[in-house]
Amino acid sequence: MPTCTPSAHTTSQLDVAADLLALLRDTASEPRPDTQLEALTLAVAADLPVLLWGEPGIGKTAALTQLAAALDLPLTTVIASVHEPSDFSGLPVIGDDPAEHGVPMAPPDWAVRLVRAGRGLLFLDELSTAPPAVQAALLRLVLERRIGALQLPPGVRIVAAANPRGSAADGWELSPPLANRFVHLQWTHEHEVVVRGLGGTWPRATLPRLDPQRLPQAVDFARRAVCGLLAARPALVHRLPSTEARRGGPWPSPRSWEMTLHLIAFATAAGSSRDVLSLLVRGTVGDGPGLELLAGLDRMDLPDPEALLADPAGADLPERGDLRQAVLDGVVDAVRRQPEKSRWDAAWTLLVRAMETGAPDLVVVPATTLAALRRQEWDVPASIERLAGAVSLSRRADAAATAAHAALAAKAGR
Repeated sequence: MPTCTPSAHTTSQLDVAADLLALLRDTASEPRPDTQLEALTLAVAADLPVLLWGEPGIGKTAALTQLAAALDLPLTTVIASVHEPSDFSGLPVIGDDPAEHGVPMAPPDWAVRLVRAGRGLLFLDELSTAPPAVQAALLRLVLERRIGALQLPPGVRIVAAANPRGSAADGWELSPPLANRFVHLQWTHEHEVVVRGLGGTWPRATLPRLDPQRLPQAVDFARRAVCGLLAARPALVHRLPSTEARRGGPWPSPRSWEMTLHLIAFATAAGSSRDVLSLLVRGTVGDGPGLELLAGLDRMDLPDPEALLADPAGADLPERGDLRQAVLDGVVDAVRRQPEKSRWDAAWTLLVRAMETGAPDLVVVPATTLAALRRQEWDVPASIERLAGAVSLSRRADAAATAAHAALAAKAGR
């Protein structure tokens, strides 16, 4: 029977196919604001293990590949579910005299390569498909960076990825000890990013620019924020969730609060947005404690009521309505604690400024409360006249709304 040999025509067609594939892989990158990518990069800079949660095909692996390239770190990918526990705890190797020297635990080859390189990005993929025994073996790797007798160098960063149990191939819930070692980030796709990326241009990850002048202030701010919350809410220091699914996500413990403190310091030194900080904080201690901490951070950023009363005409008020309302309430409360005519007048000047630079309805409640603090011998300042219209309009609107509600209720009762 004659032997079939590839023809020149077939070979040339494969070469053309290879050229076409090369063109398809030839993509560019561009700097682009991306909240979740910035959160990931900031956590990597803080040397904290990160776990990306997302549905299959959402781009978690591609994001890690691009991140490693952007940070010039060699990428080592390890599929956790296809390894045995001994691959992470070390394989016992019997030497010449075990009774004298013991039995050393030999690390796997990929760990040896990371140590030789001195730096790199270790990507633990498909973490939610790793059985409990493998998850237990990963505990020391994730927290202490040790594999058997080998210590990974400081230049190695750890990022993992997982699918939710419902969409994972034979998935498991993460054990609470392993889950509590990660910063959990929900990875989603953005339509515009995907379309532009398929068109040939993907966003580029860059390390956050830390301001050397802000480092001491950033550490002080982070410590005051975390310690202030935990001093007021001691029950939040350690709260293990009651359900198995929630235990496999972020929850508060002394370990995760320490990670949160580091992330706040890094985000503050980098000047990151509140959206980025929100992803990081809620991904470390959970939504409830995280939102309480973020609310505390907002209050820490508010101006001092006494400074506002000292210079009401030049006051710089927050733009956000809820924060502005909190500032005005704080000023009125300061006047209540120390009632003086000059402070009362200054508060009215501040309310006028708030009305002129923001939503007028925000001054209604503090103006009503401030008016009730007037003493008989105090003259009414002229600035009150400028607020009268806003207060009167708000009261008429409230009255109209109350009347409309009563009419609807009466109609419904017929």
